[in-house]
Amino acid sequence: MAERNIIVIGCSVGGVEALQTLVAGLPAKFPASLFIVLHLAPETTSVLPKILNRAGSLPVSHPHNGEAFRPGHIYVAPPDHHLVIEDGRMRLTRGPKENRHRPAVDPLFRSAACYYGRRVIGVVLTGALDDGTAGLLNIKRRGGVAVVQDPEEALAEDMPRNAIGSMPVDYVVRMANMPNLLTELAAQQVSENGAGGSSRLTKETQFAELDMDAIEDENRPGTPSQFACPDCGGVLWELTEEEILRFRCRVGHAYTAESLSADQNDAVESALWAAMRALEEGASLAKRLAARAKERKQERIVKRFLERAKDKEQQAEVLRKLLLHGQEVPAA
Repeated sequence: MAERNIIVIGCSVGGVEALQTLVAGLPAKFPASLFIVLHLAPETTSVLPKILNRAGSLPVSHPHNGEAFRPGHIYVAPPDHHLVIEDGRMRLTRGPKENRHRPAVDPLFRSAACYYGRRVIGVVLTGALDDGTAGLLNIKRRGGVAVVQDPEEALAEDMPRNAIGSMPVDYVVRMANMPNLLTELAAQQVSENGAGGSSRLTKETQFAELDMDAIEDENRPGTPSQFACPDCGGVLWELTEEEILRFRCRVGHAYTAESLSADQNDAVESALWAAMRALEEGASLAKRLAARAKERKQERIVKRFLERAKDKEQQAEVLRKLLLHGQEVPAA
């Protein structure tokens, strides 16, 4: 028998405030290890450990690669690194992004489910889109406990709502009640059946760790899809045996359907901005050519270039309205 002493927590928008509330309510002799992923921009310097150290009585730090973890300590994934746990130690890696993020929540949750089974408590807090849902589902499958912040109080409700909508979560609680719940759950005794033994989870964890044997292995789960990876342009494989629609490319970039859609929308917006810039530059060039033709008294050429400039300006205006105001493109 063992205690539920592995707690993994994922959050995004609004996560700092939620985490402060959580750690402020945890007792000084908390019996579990806590691991946190908060979505961060890769170029930032994270001050989350300092903030959480001031908020509660438990020590908080960014871990070192290969560091052994201990109970009563909180570990925060540093910027631009996935955090995974295995065999009593933590690994930090700059493996492929998942759901558009590094660090991402799913690699942490997946590794915990793979190596610690029923000892794991997975917690999804406030955040946009659905990072953490697939990982929490893995925790549930392996006998762990799924805890979700009440979306009604979350600053960004997407992550909690997506988790609740994808599986029968065990607890939906407000942040004020979260510390007591985790304290109660961490004291429970469970069998260790379910730890280890999942080849699929192991392989996906190896992707996050940039394990080249896993990346180069042609025996990958799923089937090729019609979609290209937004990060590298490779073919995305649709993962089978999943309750939620997920994709992963050859080198390991992974997406849920929702995160893939968001990335595709970003690509479309970038293309529209590029098109608008090209049209405006084309209009400007046509006007300069018209001015030169006017100096040479080439009236027919002047007219042609001015018409070209007008057409490009009108096309650019359509794109500008679409981008800035969300207006529908008028019918031709």
